[in-house]
Formats: sequence, structure tokens, C-alpha cells
Amino acid sequence: MAQLLEGKPIAAKIKEEIKQEVAGLEIKPVLASIIVGDNPGALAYVKSQTKTAEGLGINYQLHQLDVLTAESSLIEFIEKLNRDKAVNGIIIQMPLPEQIDYKKISEFILPEKDVEGMHPANIGKIVFGKAGILPCTPAGVMELLESIKINLRGKEVVVVGHSEIVGKPLALLLLEKFATVTVCHIGTSEAKKLEEHVGRAEILIVAVGKANLIKGDWIKEGAIVIDVGINRIEGKIVGDVEFQTAEKKASYITPVPGGVGPLTVTMLMRNLVAATKLQL
Repeated sequence: MAQLLEGKPIAAKIKEEIKQEVAGLEIKPVLASIIVGDNPGALAYVKSQTKTAEGLGINYQLHQLDVLTAESSLIEFIEKLNRDKAVNGIIIQMPLPEQIDYKKISEFILPEKDVEGMHPANIGKIVFGKAGILPCTPAGVMELLESIKINLRGKEVVVVGHSEIVGKPLALLLLEKFATVTVCHIGTSEAKKLEEHVGRAEILIVAVGKANLIKGDWIKEGAIVIDVGINRIEGKIVGDVEFQTAEKKASYITPVPGGVGPLTVTMLMRNLVAATKLQL
């Protein structure tokens, strides 16, 4: 039976370190958060961010824009925050309404204020092993692996999902540790090869957003399973991996909720501190 790999205790330890760093800064870091519309999921995430920021001595500014805001107006608003020397970090809450292209918008945030680590300049630094500000969820996954003192060198790691937010940057961070990385996606499923790749993984990381996509009996005996997926099924939150069966085969497994989630907001705050130091 797998040991649970929980994010909360790791996040608590990192928060203490952030708190001390914030106390040692000559200014109180300011995080500007932009939400377009009133998506319930985004509002719940904002609530979690606000609470975390308050506990760390960080000033959290929420800017709620109308759901019909044009892309050009949002860009103007971002550029205003870029010029504001009092603002140290900018985050755009997802999802965005359909008239706004997130990939395009993320390029307008100054790289040194990009606390999500999604600006092309910050992603590019990962490729060269010089990353300062990392995308939050991949950084959280790396912290989970670090917590169990796993040596990634030469390990067979399979990442399922190749999004810009999780899969792609995570693969780069794992390569930096000399892991042997396979990235699976829709093409892998279409070629009927997903089960084969999953079955080979010593470390399996799944970030797709499709409930129970990965069957528990596909998993290699003793594998480490990190489930990034969050899905609602009949009022319950479940991951992308069939937890009950996977738990019997894995050596470590993240619960959903309670695995990667608690670390994502913590990494956001850590990025804000790094961004503030860069600006100072």
C-alpha cells in the first residue's frame, strides 16, 4: 500500500521560510491579481491566494474586470501595472473569457513581474538551466519529489499531458536533473500506446484534467505517482488517476485534493519574493 505524498506539510515548511524572507525585505511585496469576469473556480483560487498572502505579510491587490473586457483593454491594464513601481508581481486568473488569448496576454507582463513563470523569457531560462521564476505547479511537483529524497538521475519518468502550464516546463525541469523523460499526450492515446508508457514509469506524473484517465492496474509496482488533475464528479473532487487501485501498486501517491494543490499557491508566493528581490 502506497505512502501518501501530501503537499500541506511541505507547503507549511516553505511558507515559514517565505515569511522570514518577507520580514527581511525593505518593502512589503505587492501582488496584483487580475480576474476577468466572475468564474467560481477562479474566485475560489483568489480566496486561497488572499488568505495565503495575508499569512505571509504580502499585500494582495485584486482587480476584477468585466467579463466583456476587450483583449486590448486588458493589455493596457497590464502595462499600467508594469509601470507601477509599487507592484512587484502580476497574476492573471484563469479561465479567461473567449475573446482573450492567454498565450498572447502572458507576453505583456514584464518577465521580472511574471510570478506565474509563464513569460517566454522565463520559460526560456528553464531550457538553459538558469530559471529564477518557475511555473508554480511544476515547481510544486519538484518540491514533492525533493521531499522524498528521490535521486532522479536516470529514472524513467513519464509525464502525461503536455500543456504549457504543467507538462512542458515540468519535462524541462526533470531533464535538468538527468531523468529519462517521456511525455505522453493525445497523440499517444490515439496510437494506443498510453498504457505501455505508463507501465514503464518509475515516476508517473499526470496533468490532463480527465477523471480516472489512468487505470490503477497500468501502474508499475513500486512507482511514485503524482496526480496533478482536479476533476469534479458528483460533487466529489477526484484526480486523473484511479486512486483506489493505483494506491495498491504505488510506493508513493499524492491524494486529490491535498497533493500538489497546497504547493501551487505557496510557489506563487515564493516567486513573488524572488521577483521583489530582482526589482530591489
